[in-house]
Amino acid sequence: MQKAIIALEDGTWFEGTAFAGSGEAYGELVFNTSMTGYQEILTDPSYHGQIVTMTYPLIGNYGVNTADEESRGIFARGLIVGEYSRMYSNWRAEQSLASYLESNGKIGIHEVDTRAITLHIRDKGAMKCVISTEESDPKVLVEKAKASTGLVGRDLATEVTIDAPYSWPEQKNPDATYQVAVIDCGIKLNQLRIFEELGCQCTVYPNTTSATAVLVSNPDGIFISNGPGDPAGAPEVTSLVEELIAARRPLFGICFGHQMLSLAMGAESFKLKFGHRGGNQPIQDLRTKKVEIASHNHGFCIDADSINSEIAEVTHLNLNDRTVAGIKHKQQPLFCVQYHPEAAPGPHDPYYLFEEFIDLMKETNA
Repeated sequence: MQKAIIALEDGTWFEGTAFAGSGEAYGELVFNTSMTGYQEILTDPSYHGQIVTMTYPLIGNYGVNTADEESRGIFARGLIVGEYSRMYSNWRAEQSLASYLESNGKIGIHEVDTRAITLHIRDKGAMKCVISTEESDPKVLVEKAKASTGLVGRDLATEVTIDAPYSWPEQKNPDATYQVAVIDCGIKLNQLRIFEELGCQCTVYPNTTSATAVLVSNPDGIFISNGPGDPAGAPEVTSLVEELIAARRPLFGICFGHQMLSLAMGAESFKLKFGHRGGNQPIQDLRTKKVEIASHNHGFCIDADSINSEIAEVTHLNLNDRTVAGIKHKQQPLFCVQYHPEAAPGPHDPYYLFEEFIDLMKETNA
């Protein structure tokens, strides 16, 4: 195994060992607190442009399988763990985590103090980073990290969206109760699986599609998916969402989709210091006062003070830092949340939000 260096733009560096891949990779260094779900995390397009540190110390012991992929491949730029388990055991496993990373051209690093990395990011904030098995001089790598491109102002969602529309399920269901138009900003497949379970036929569109092309099929509802990057850096997507809102169809947005809907309603976004990434974030539904535990993966949020109270109301709140976690339009059938009710990985407490969207389509199209 090769020595590997993790160098940050602020001059901090860590040394570890590569357990998968070789070369150099650049990205924003972030951490995820989930104990399991590393495959779903790696294949979540929301991690495009990021290098992920897992806070749980032992990773890889249950291997990898095709069924748990959340997209068409690995979107994270690299993976950092405390200890990689070379031995894996699970009846569903098809290959090791190391072979999976290597087949996707990604670097995996272990034998590094992930606790120290996490504490540094928590205190100093997420920052640009380079991981390398090629360059042994940390000072050189620090300069490379400084010169690399960050996430602020970048439309990464359009980099990960699909090239052409497709149907889900592929074999169209003639008995589907509702037709849902899905705008792919970096969608996780479990969102589509849940819509299928609830009797919906989905048509998934690139986020570069015109509103006219989406609306011509007369969908019962429109869903805006999760995705990576700075929401303020995607004005074309915001314009698309503004036109979709004007059509007054039922609308539901998750994570990046929540941010797009909020910006389209006149709100503003801001970058969190180190983001919310993990499966244990407490969210309060302000309508019922109930608290749910939810999966999160975002580095940007909506500014509560920028929300026009005549148009929208905050429905959900993150109890860790009191940031906005959900918004509902006051006059139109539109709502969105900052977290992941589809889990994968994570708890299923917020599953009811998909059912609320179904009810919204039922009421609107009655």
